Amino acid sequence: MSSVLIVEDDPATAAFLADNLAADGFSVACASAPGEAIRAIEFRQPDLIVLDVMLDGGSGLEVLDRLRSADGASTKLDPDVPVLVLSGRGSEVERVRGFARGADDYVVKPFSYSELVARVRALLRRAEGRVRRGPVRVGDLLVDPSTREVRLGDELIHLSAKEFALLHALAAEPTRVVPKQELLRDVWGYRSPGTTRTVDAHACRLRKKLGRAWVMNVRGVGYRLLEAA
Repeated sequence: MSSVLIVEDDPATAAFLADNLAADGFSVACASAPGEAIRAIEFRQPDLIVLDVMLDGGSGLEVLDRLRSADGASTKLDPDVPVLVLSGRGSEVERVRGFARGADDYVVKPFSYSELVARVRALLRRAEGRVRRGPVRVGDLLVDPSTREVRLGDELIHLSAKEFALLHALAAEPTRVVPKQELLRDVWGYRSPGTTRTVDAHACRLRKKLGRAWVMNVRGVGYRLLEAA
């Protein structure tokens, strides 16, 4: 049974989510403030967190920052635990900000429960078999999600938050071509692909910073990570 921690300061919303997720077979716990949330994460070690942004006494993004900056060794916080942000702030800027801080998905209030639980299950499936707290290595390229560092051999590569998120998404499954629509959804929080060229622009910057043809464009489909010879 997968465990879900709901971090939500509205009692009605928290109760609604807890009752329905429990009815759908999840083990559910709740917290309403940032400090309480951190303690619950350390104690309960949930498989997934549903995180409101506006909390009693602080911001859910502070909890997200604390999680993603954890080293996974000296604390009981797993920096790789999937986090679905649930927020009344639905602008593109707010969604992109949430993804840049490390959210795995972003759902806007008012929300459809059937859509939310489908996204919860999708995140849990994606997390199955993941190497918790560990870096990802492809050839001599090392991507470390706990420190947010990228190294090519002995060289430290400096990336922006979105460049890192794109590279990490590709490095997680280096032999798979990741569709642009999936990258726009998972990295940038777009609900529909539209005509944006942001994936191409960031991929181009990654190529320049890595110095070799690591990021391969599969025309008409998306991108994959190509180990340089």
